[in-house]
Amino acid sequence: MRKALRWLLALVVLIGTAGTAGAATAAEPKAVDIKDRLLSVPGMSLIEEKPYTGYRFFVLNYTQPVDHRRPSKGTFQQRITVLHKDVSRPTVFYTGGYNVSTNPSRREPTQIVDGNQVSMEYRYFTPSRPQPADWSKLDIWQAASDQHRIFEALKPIYSKNWISTGGSKGGMTATYYERFYPRDMDGVVAYVAPNDVVNREDSAYDRFFARVGTEECRARLNGVQREALVRRAPLKEKYEAYAAENGYTFDTIGSLDRAYEAVVLDYVWGFWQYSTLKDCADIPADAKNATDDEIWNSVDTISGFSFYTDQGLAPYTPYYYQAGTQLGAPTIHFPHIERKYIRYGYQPPRNFVPRDIDMRFQPWVMRDVDNWVKRNARQMLFVYGENDPWGAEPFRLGHGARDSYVLTAPGMNHGANVAGLVPEEKALATARILDWAGVAPAAVQENPSAARPLATFDAKLDKRDVQREPALRP
Repeated sequence: MRKALRWLLALVVLIGTAGTAGAATAAEPKAVDIKDRLLSVPGMSLIEEKPYTGYRFFVLNYTQPVDHRRPSKGTFQQRITVLHKDVSRPTVFYTGGYNVSTNPSRREPTQIVDGNQVSMEYRYFTPSRPQPADWSKLDIWQAASDQHRIFEALKPIYSKNWISTGGSKGGMTATYYERFYPRDMDGVVAYVAPNDVVNREDSAYDRFFARVGTEECRARLNGVQREALVRRAPLKEKYEAYAAENGYTFDTIGSLDRAYEAVVLDYVWGFWQYSTLKDCADIPADAKNATDDEIWNSVDTISGFSFYTDQGLAPYTPYYYQAGTQLGAPTIHFPHIERKYIRYGYQPPRNFVPRDIDMRFQPWVMRDVDNWVKRNARQMLFVYGENDPWGAEPFRLGHGARDSYVLTAPGMNHGANVAGLVPEEKALATARILDWAGVAPAAVQENPSAARPLATFDAKLDKRDVQREPALRP
């Protein structure tokens, strides 16, 4: 009888235990969707989600203070995007320094580490602009603080290593971010980042244009540029008709004549920024005997006659404001053009910003960043293009730098990247990026020459062509 009771009691306990276990299983929370996790961040809101195979892609707004020193003095909505792969993967923090693309794309370091990507629209580029805009709050520290707040907000979700990156003004932005918040990122990959340390000393650009490419190519470009100024009168008539047809105005720069010369003087720079030596075949070989249309079309294709109009300049007011207050801007000379043909020369950024916006240049800002990089760079990679004029004044490393590199891709322009480096440097750069991201395979740790991107190239997602932009800007 006692055996029967013990058996019955054991059965009751067993059933009770099973029931409790079942209840516990049923009570376990489901995995939280990544969209819900992102939107749980205070100040984060969804604009839209776009599908892409293998990823989730979100366009978001994030509430930022206009002034990070006085956060109670107003906020604005800053647009960011998140290309989500997996929270177990590293994250690349990208900015181009201008507007953010709202279509899925993957920067080179993101492909290399097979990670997530957070992309930030730079403050004051519409629609990420406070209203009304206090332009004094557009500086490199405020922008770096934008990135810092985004990183702090998303790090609890993406807890693995982070790499910051950007090209051109975005490469500058990644560098400034590292200068002000050196403990945030595990590595920095800055592409084609100009470094105008002393704004008044620009002879490096003159030396660059005296030797870039081949003598034949330089002669073709110089010939077309000179001829466009020699023929100023008839080509200006063409410009006036073009402006009238398109409703273009010239209040910011001051006159159509100023705009015309600015476009022409950008011509040689624009060619080397966006083209390569093989493209010289498209430049008129005998400019003096070329038709007006041939000269116009060549200049318009490379420089863009629409740019120095009010309508062309307006989207880039934040850049020219920064160039005229902190970043600096190059001034070059034109020894192949007689002085009588040049009325204004390279015009300063002040001429490209509406006069009701106050601007004062701060010459110490770039010197501070340059000195910091030389003395304190840690796990930073700078990549330049041999034929890119913006690389004439690059970042350089000093004795204080550690595990940092400045590499140049032969023959490449403003679209230079790791893939364009010579094989040994390509492997080195890839290995260091993988290591900084914490995902270097054992084989790469033992032999860096074995380094390869972890994600397969996707022609749509990894489009590498440099985007042609009009006018003289990084």
